[in-house]
Amino acid sequence: MTSLNRFAGKTVIVTGSSGGIGEGIARRFASEGANVVINSRSREDCEKVAGTLDEARTLVVSGDVSKPEFAEEIISKATEKFGQLDTLVNNAGVAVSGMLHKASDDDIDKVIDINVKGVLYLCRAAIPALKKTGGSIVNISSVSGTGGDSTLPIYNASKGAVTNLTRGLAQQLGMLGIRINAINPSLTRSDMVEGITGNDDLMKAFMRHIPMGRMGEPEDIAAAAAFLASEDASFITGVNLAVDGGVSSSSGQPNFMAYQ
Repeated sequence: MTSLNRFAGKTVIVTGSSGGIGEGIARRFASEGANVVINSRSREDCEKVAGTLDEARTLVVSGDVSKPEFAEEIISKATEKFGQLDTLVNNAGVAVSGMLHKASDDDIDKVIDINVKGVLYLCRAAIPALKKTGGSIVNISSVSGTGGDSTLPIYNASKGAVTNLTRGLAQQLGMLGIRINAINPSLTRSDMVEGITGNDDLMKAFMRHIPMGRMGEPEDIAAAAAFLASEDASFITGVNLAVDGGVSSSSGQPNFMAYQ
């Protein structure tokens, strides 16, 4: 674990942080001295993570990021308890796989509401608080937002939106003293990818497309998030940082259709 202390006295919200990448990010910020707000729809899962962190520097705010009123709630509770907001990490996300012509309206709504609207609502709600602190936003997008996956068209669309939102908002928010960047992971260990990691043939195919020869770990994404939120990145905004083991510089991700 890092011995850095870049976030002492600062407050960070991490959505979708009761497990996987989000939990890794929350733990990284906590280890560097931050006050951390843990979020997911399950309060019980949030409490499990919070129970392993410093109680005085941890707040649980469970709820659904796809609801605009929740965005206002989590920002309000964070600033009420800790006095300020310095970083928002939009990590909460879902994926639905399959052929687009077989997707239901509910499939589309679920992904777009959480992955796109949720990010928009949280960014909108956080801007006034971040303006006060000269804070930053880190969006967790995906290599799927710059390339494509054969059976993830809705997810591709949602992460493409996050990728381009990050570029566009950087133009607006820079004038307010707020930085915004995104991270584009490739295959990274989490509950979302259990269907891949549990398939030996598919994992072998993935490894052929990852030059570094391994999948990502939550700690890999967490380190990048902490850097982008820190003063070490004070002149970086509007960047979509690939943390993907080289996938984006190779021939891309495998064709999932071969494994259906």
